Amino acid sequence: MEKKSAVLSEQRPLTVEKSKVGERIDTSLESIRLIFSFVALSAFWLVFGTLVGEYVGFKFVWPELDSVSWLSFGRLRPVHTNVLFWGFLSQAMIALALYVVPRTSQRELYSYRLGWTSLGLMNISVLFGVISLMMGINNGGQEYREIIWPIFALFAGGLILVAYNLYKTIADRKVTEIYISNWYILAACLWTIILVSIAYLPGYQKDGISQTVIQGYYMHQGVGQWFTPMVLGLTYYFLPKLLNKPIYSYSLGVLAFWTQMIFYTMIGSHHFVFSPIPWWIQTVAIVFSVGMIVPVTAGTGNFLLTMKGSWRSFARSYSLPFILVGVIFYAIVSYQGTLEAFRSLNKVWHFTNFTIAHSHMSMYGFVAFLIWGGIYGLIPRLTGSEPPQLAVGAHFWLALIGILVYSIPLMIGGTLQGLSWIAGESFMESVNLMTPYWVWRAIGGTMMFLSHLIFAYNVWKMRPSTWEKLTQVSQS
Repeated sequence: MEKKSAVLSEQRPLTVEKSKVGERIDTSLESIRLIFSFVALSAFWLVFGTLVGEYVGFKFVWPELDSVSWLSFGRLRPVHTNVLFWGFLSQAMIALALYVVPRTSQRELYSYRLGWTSLGLMNISVLFGVISLMMGINNGGQEYREIIWPIFALFAGGLILVAYNLYKTIADRKVTEIYISNWYILAACLWTIILVSIAYLPGYQKDGISQTVIQGYYMHQGVGQWFTPMVLGLTYYFLPKLLNKPIYSYSLGVLAFWTQMIFYTMIGSHHFVFSPIPWWIQTVAIVFSVGMIVPVTAGTGNFLLTMKGSWRSFARSYSLPFILVGVIFYAIVSYQGTLEAFRSLNKVWHFTNFTIAHSHMSMYGFVAFLIWGGIYGLIPRLTGSEPPQLAVGAHFWLALIGILVYSIPLMIGGTLQGLSWIAGESFMESVNLMTPYWVWRAIGGTMMFLSHLIFAYNVWKMRPSTWEKLTQVSQS
């Protein structure tokens, strides 16, 4: 009788079996409810925001898809970006921070009432922001701050409450040291409060030049002093925890922290090279962009050296692969950002689809993947409910392949687009040139959107079946 091939054996698993979560975290019922509520709402905004982005992507392929004013590109694009910035990414990071800060401080969160209030304020702000943007009520051509100030003030109020809540938790800690994660998390909150104040306070942005300088500051600081330090701080907790080993070097973490705070504060104007803003401001931004090599190398090296010797753990985990991808993208997009700042390359890439690819690789490949790694590493240990392993794998591969299919063609097309402008070809020629690359953008975006539906399903599966089950988990 012919022996059955092991490769074709019915008993052979489709994927490598992942380790079950054996550890259950002993924490309060109120903490679990608050954290899971932030995660669930962030998943909702992710699906909604990328559904809008998916529709916008289709418009590049079929420009005459509709003629409805509130579905126009000028209204939907800021809905897409603001929902993902403030609805998904921000609230998901805050959810994880509400666990990490109390855990490393060895005490309960200072105030759950403040936590619930901040959750309400932020979601009301995002909801009203969506409605106003689709009605055409916006802050003009100010990228990422299109939401008018009375509405965004609600989000800022929620952020102030989060910062105060986390500060009081750290101040009342039961340990002497402040773990490095809390350095990053608290700094991100404080910097962003200052950033929003500078961006929205009226009175000194009286002309186009001053407004452009502030816009460059706000746009890049939003990425570099809110999302980047927050998500890096979370990674400094979750990576060692999931690997069950200490971070490679505390000193490298401190070096990365302080150089991040120094260099990132001055690089925003590299988005406006060759613009009418003062030449010296552009040059300072370029020099500080080169300086960013220090924190990026220190941070990336610290994470990769922590992973060294633990690669088997990645095959057995459904959260660590997300973190690995996020760390790799952190290095790629940061070094890429330094290159884009140089005048010679800026001349080719700026205002092209290359910048679109870069921004998506930053916020998606870097920030979102690290967030997903933290969520998959934490929520099952809080609720006692694990997501389907096949669904987590589908989320990972669709998201990873999707962002690559999305960004690589746009980088190629964007480069050709910029070269065509330099060669003196007409703008319409560059539009025709980009047509096949926009098709790949739509394909990649569709894969990413499907992965988000799966992520939302996984969040649903990670929920506790009843609040009584939550009580049992928190008391076990």
